[in-house]
Amino acid sequence: MKKLVLLFGLIPAITHAQQSYNNAMSDSAVIKLIADDIMVSRTPYNNLHDLTKKVGGRLAGSPQMVMAENWGKKAMEAAGADKVIMQECMVPHWVRGGKDEASVNYKDAGGRVQRFALNALAIGNSLGSGAKGVEGTVLRVNSFDELEQQKDAVKGKIIFYNVPFEETFIETFRAYGKNVVYRGAGASRAAKYGAAGVVVRSMTNAEDNHPHTGSLKYNDSFPKIPAVAIGIQDVAKMNELIDKKFVLNAKLITHGKQLPDTIGHNVIGELTGTEHPEEIITVGGHLDSWDVNEGAHDDGTGVVQTIEILRAFKALGYKPKHTIRFVLFANEENGTRGGLKYAADAKANNLTMLFALESDAGGFTPRGFGFSVSDSVWNKLYAWKKLFTPYGGDMFVRGGGGADIGPLKETFGTALAGLSPDSQRYFDVHHAVSDVFEAVNIREMKLGAVNMAALLYLVDKYGL
Repeated sequence: MKKLVLLFGLIPAITHAQQSYNNAMSDSAVIKLIADDIMVSRTPYNNLHDLTKKVGGRLAGSPQMVMAENWGKKAMEAAGADKVIMQECMVPHWVRGGKDEASVNYKDAGGRVQRFALNALAIGNSLGSGAKGVEGTVLRVNSFDELEQQKDAVKGKIIFYNVPFEETFIETFRAYGKNVVYRGAGASRAAKYGAAGVVVRSMTNAEDNHPHTGSLKYNDSFPKIPAVAIGIQDVAKMNELIDKKFVLNAKLITHGKQLPDTIGHNVIGELTGTEHPEEIITVGGHLDSWDVNEGAHDDGTGVVQTIEILRAFKALGYKPKHTIRFVLFANEENGTRGGLKYAADAKANNLTMLFALESDAGGFTPRGFGFSVSDSVWNKLYAWKKLFTPYGGDMFVRGGGGADIGPLKETFGTALAGLSPDSQRYFDVHHAVSDVFEAVNIREMKLGAVNMAALLYLVDKYGL
């Protein structure tokens, strides 16, 4: 009974707040009201649990992709969207096709053959080796420059790209940006000189032995050779043997196939603007994930944050001036077809894309935002910085956005922002089997949603 009395006692205050968003209430008071609602909500936990544990890995084209889209539509409806749009787009359909295998053998000092397995994952979009696999002597290179220097020795070899993350980069996304070219282009760069396959050091700071997949893009001018990523402990073992002058031979067996494109969907929940319905504010994350994990941080947390902001706005009776679209993008991981389709449809329908915010850097403690905006917009945004200090999100920097909303800037010149959580642990789990529900701190994830909601509220109230 006491709980009911307390609950009913809150109703007048909430009703007053609903009527005063654009009048008497200060911005800090509105943000506090939104923050309180999100921080006590059980919905983010339930949504992330259902997406990761009941749907699981949801690579574009898979049955789980369809399950996730249906889940997303229902979650948007439950959150109170004015309408939910299933925006069709064609997506690639790559399948792993079987268990990836890799092994190394060498002759020890006594001439005995030693053999050990590598913990390996085929890189996404790569083609399989065939049932017999590919074999070759391992040639280690530490950069593309070194590959070019040794190009005459590449033919028939298994190229081992041994390029560690730059530990002195405090912002780990800088290290990822520097190294990801070896995963994305390494196979074709090696195939140009006749390599049989490639082994790539995983894109991670972690000291475990989980391989991290991701996507590559073949250059059609060269053979499409198999490519795998391996865990850091296996990297260390190979390096130790190579440093001791042992000649390593590797065998790769992968089964990847690129099937015909299939139909996917961006799931779009919408709150219609009361004053400028033709001007669109976009917020979102991507619904797809890799097949080897639950896609909790990448990007289940961004998806759940997006839905939670919608739920909180609706629950508190917030009526936006501009139309806000809450978008669960399709196919970010190996094609970005969802983001491209979203921008193309907006252009075809002559929409005004005012602002876009993306969460695709994990559900860790929020630190702030990166903005890709004009100087005048930057000055306006920066003046709001102190409102985010109570929620830990006041690190505002120039440069940011996301892969899914990037096409909006290219097409419309839309102002972009990306949520910036603490990055130290993100690449421990990124694209690895360890990206699971249990790796997410729900409170940290909800705090990210609070900061995102605050930014959306301010942009909606004051415009850009």
